[in-house]
Amino acid sequence: MRAVLFNRLFQYKRINQMKIGVPKEIKNLEGRVALTPAGARSLAEAGHDVWVEQGAGAGSGFHDADYQEAGARIGSVEDAWSRELVVKVKEPEPSEYPWLKQQLVFTYFHLAGVPRSLTETLLAQGTTAIAYETLEDKAGRLPLLAPMSAIAGNMAALVGAYYLARTQGGRGVQLGQVLGQRHGKVLVIGDGVVGSHAARSAWGLGAEVTVAGLDLPRGEQLRQEIAPGLGYVLSSPEAIGSLVKEADLVIGGVLLHGAKASFVLTEDMVSTMLPGSVIVDVSIDQGGCVETSQPTSHSDPVFVKHGVTHYCVTNMPGAYPRTSTIALTAATLPYVRRLADKGLDALREDAGFAKALNAYQGFITCRPAAEGLGLLDAYRDTKDLI
Repeated sequence: MRAVLFNRLFQYKRINQMKIGVPKEIKNLEGRVALTPAGARSLAEAGHDVWVEQGAGAGSGFHDADYQEAGARIGSVEDAWSRELVVKVKEPEPSEYPWLKQQLVFTYFHLAGVPRSLTETLLAQGTTAIAYETLEDKAGRLPLLAPMSAIAGNMAALVGAYYLARTQGGRGVQLGQVLGQRHGKVLVIGDGVVGSHAARSAWGLGAEVTVAGLDLPRGEQLRQEIAPGLGYVLSSPEAIGSLVKEADLVIGGVLLHGAKASFVLTEDMVSTMLPGSVIVDVSIDQGGCVETSQPTSHSDPVFVKHGVTHYCVTNMPGAYPRTSTIALTAATLPYVRRLADKGLDALREDAGFAKALNAYQGFITCRPAAEGLGLLDAYRDTKDLI
């Protein structure tokens, strides 16, 4: 009965307006918002009813009046959450769980890396969870994850350089060129969007940079894009174990689609690192790729273990909300429009979009997340449900 009613709802919405809610993000010091005023205008002009929670855009420099001028309505947290389609940036926090009903929620979920209680709530409430991070384009890339990965990669080199300062408990090594001489050794683990942006930023600062990846041709590509002097090694426990002993900064940028990140830097490896060196684990929102990592926040971003400073903030791009919001909305808006216009037919028509479905009608539909959470009994393939 639930399926029949749900499908009738979206059949109705396909020929009428969709009611869309944009709640204010409440994660620690999170200033991003899921929709810019320009995005709200695009949806409103298409005939949809957009509700933005009061103050939701303030952290990104967008005011309530900007949204009203764009055709959106400003309301309470309840107004934003009680829509058919809710668009967010980060996964719902525990205090937001009571708002989860049978609506569509389109956001970053990272189910394999966040508390299992979120998935259990989504299943219990029959929420339709559509995750930015598992949506694929025709080439198998992750277009909605890419902009935030790029910003986090850029940021990783900068925060690593900051915490290397002696005044911050670091080794006192500056990542920079001094009269033509490069200083500081940086190891970047992963050669995807995070890794390439981290490597480019660290090289630009003036450090010696080595990337550990899985494809030698990719290494040649990075040398052409960044600099001939960029180091590249095939990632293996032996190679990483050797390189970390001399690294001032290690940046972890490992990604497994929809799954918990694997530990490529073990605690034993961390214990061999130089005192005062720094780890920035960008993979922490997927559980982390460093065994000693623990989630941290912007208000309490680091901890020290084995003499190594660990930076493991789970919403790194939230530190630069203006840039992040503009970049995120540019990527997500076409998909939000398709959901608003077509409902679940948008997923039925696009296999890559369908991969974004993580929970539906009480089932988990992302197998890697189901395996990581021990919820295979609740797993169903998307094509069997929609």
